[in-house]
Amino acid sequence: MNEKIKAVAVTNEKKVEIIEINKPILKPNQVLVKVKACALCTYEQRVYTGVKKMPLPFIGGHEIAGEIEQIGSDVDSSKYKQGTKVAGRILYKCGVCYYCRRGKENLCVDVNKQLITEPGISGIGGLSQYIALDTTQIWMLPDDMSLETASLTEPVACIVNSIWQGNPQLGDDVVIIGGGIMGMLHLLCLKLQGTRVIMSEPDEKRRNLAIELGCDITINPFTTDPVKAVKDLTGGRGADVVFNTTPISSVSEQAVQMTGNMGRCVMYSSQHPDVPIKISTNWLHNSEAIITGAVSPSVRSFDTAVNLLSKNIINPGKLISGVFNYTEAAQAFEEAIKPETFRIIVKFD
Repeated sequence: MNEKIKAVAVTNEKKVEIIEINKPILKPNQVLVKVKACALCTYEQRVYTGVKKMPLPFIGGHEIAGEIEQIGSDVDSSKYKQGTKVAGRILYKCGVCYYCRRGKENLCVDVNKQLITEPGISGIGGLSQYIALDTTQIWMLPDDMSLETASLTEPVACIVNSIWQGNPQLGDDVVIIGGGIMGMLHLLCLKLQGTRVIMSEPDEKRRNLAIELGCDITINPFTTDPVKAVKDLTGGRGADVVFNTTPISSVSEQAVQMTGNMGRCVMYSSQHPDVPIKISTNWLHNSEAIITGAVSPSVRSFDTAVNLLSKNIINPGKLISGVFNYTEAAQAFEEAIKPETFRIIVKFD
């Protein structure tokens, strides 16, 4: 009879329950990770609120950190030692599709593959006490690193990928639209790039935190035209790089409008609802601007994120809004969906 473990599952709209599932059985090349911390991404939040429709029960969780509990028969025991702290890149990569073979595993044709093998349950499975991962999916961490911080490796990796898409240069004027968790993580990383960072964010507390974290200029878009403000700050040119971290399509249009000639506009956030925006193709022709997207972390960006966090090059501590035991998962999800919240982390014993 299979051993059972606890997991946090969304079982209905705005309802989560602690359920029992089978403990993963290791394949020869896998490591059993005892999950210690799992951050609640916007993805899980949208399933919880019903915005994202998934078969239920749903066990999400892809922003995880934990410890090695057990190794498969083909895994080197001298390298993968029990108790070692690890971060996991859970997103599936097939390794053989067009995108994987060009180093863009984040665009793998099977990236949304559901990894839960439990009958009648969907999801990736990080919101559980244990998860089995290939050795290629884990990064070992220093002993003194907080696992709560380590659970933010995946979102930081997403931001690294986004910044590489935007390609800011030393001395560039860079705009971040939105001061939520992803906007703030962009800020922390962009200040390492030697850029002047301008953030457009309506909430005063978030604008103040942005300044505390190193933002050079903040704009309240409810009281100031953000497009005009950015152009005024840049001598009429517009920004060199714009990152839209909001899910609001009308704001996406603003992002394009504040992008200067030769500039790059990155649509970081998915759009809910997805409303098409207007773009002047003649302006695009004359400006040589680039409008692109950024989705999920590649292996390379995940590796960079591990370095940024484990070496304390960035410190996202102020962006952790709360830590809850998995038995308090219902409260954790309710806190996570509050507009003022950054990241909520669920911990497992």
